[in-house]
Amino acid sequence: MHAVIKTGGKQYRVATGDEIRIEKLEGQPGDTLSLGDVLMLSGEDGVTVGAPVVEGAQVIGELLDTNRAKKIIVFKKRRRQNYRRTKGHRQWGSVVRIAEIVAPGQKAKTALKTTTAPVEDAPKAAPKAKAAPKKAAAPKAEAKTEAPKAKAAPKAEAAAGNDDLTALTGVGPALAKKLNEAGITSYAQVAAWTEADLDTLTETISGLKAKAEKGDWIAAAKDLAGK
Repeated sequence: MHAVIKTGGKQYRVATGDEIRIEKLEGQPGDTLSLGDVLMLSGEDGVTVGAPVVEGAQVIGELLDTNRAKKIIVFKKRRRQNYRRTKGHRQWGSVVRIAEIVAPGQKAKTALKTTTAPVEDAPKAAPKAKAAPKKAAAPKAEAKTEAPKAKAAPKAEAAAGNDDLTALTGVGPALAKKLNEAGITSYAQVAAWTEADLDTLTETISGLKAKAEKGDWIAAAKDLAGK
């Protein structure tokens, strides 16, 4: 039996026992995971095409390794501008072995197993905070001394995490505000930008990628972050 699956924005034709490299998955080697949507199945009973997915179908894969691919070199040049930039990039990916293809109506023989903690486990720590009302009978004087400490904390965090992005060429107060609203508040974040990050931010902030390349923000942010 063969299947066509979609994971990480790409489609793959797989069969049981195949080893494929896909976009990075969260987990550890040895985990068994469900590999995205099943778009088509083919077997002894014929071909089943999804609309857009085959309901009830599932492809289970065993995670073998998560690593980075070979380096690719990205070279940019603007003629008559004395502009040349050479960068390297290594894309993260996961190697998986197809353990089982489950058709609609069938029961999977391979159990799903993951070592990644589920998101639902995080709120379990909340009930401990309910014990606080027992100490609410403390004198008002204690409450007054604790209040200023709580207010002073956000200022320290803001000073530690926010950099003056207007130090970058072409970034004014208005553009710096838009970057902050998009979650960009430090030189370290700008220095770590990739081509994909610039494309994503340009969808929100018009013309950002062109300004970043013209002002060479990434190199400038690296220098500013190192000071």
